[in-house]
Amino acid sequence: QVQLVESGGGLVQAGGSLRLSCAVSRRPFVPRTMAWFRQAPGKEREFVAATSWSAGSTNNADSVRGRFTISSDNAKITVYLQMNSLKPEDTAVYYCAAASYTRPMAAPGYYDCWGQGSQVTVSS
Repeated sequence: QVQLVESGGGLVQAGGSLRLSCAVSRRPFVPRTMAWFRQAPGKEREFVAATSWSAGSTNNADSVRGRFTISSDNAKITVYLQMNSLKPEDTAVYYCAAASYTRPMAAPGYYDCWGQGSQVTVSS
């Protein structure tokens, strides 16, 4: 399966910004869809955003719409999550995910491989 290496997490004050990166270091299959999920303490893993390169479409959770943007750099084989106007409720471990399918789905079971997770903490 693909290897996904995440970076960019950290501590930021409310209203600030962070950018997460997810580099695809191994690619036994073409990750046509990439996504970001997050999991806060005591909560289920939550969909954040996804992009399907082949379909040219994106899918964003209502909770982050207008604040978070998913993007990709084909030359670096990397996807990003630009997080602006961060809120304390955004605090979670953020996971990058990849799928061989072409639709930007919100269900975790849709994805084949996962990154190690990056802690994002937003202070009030």
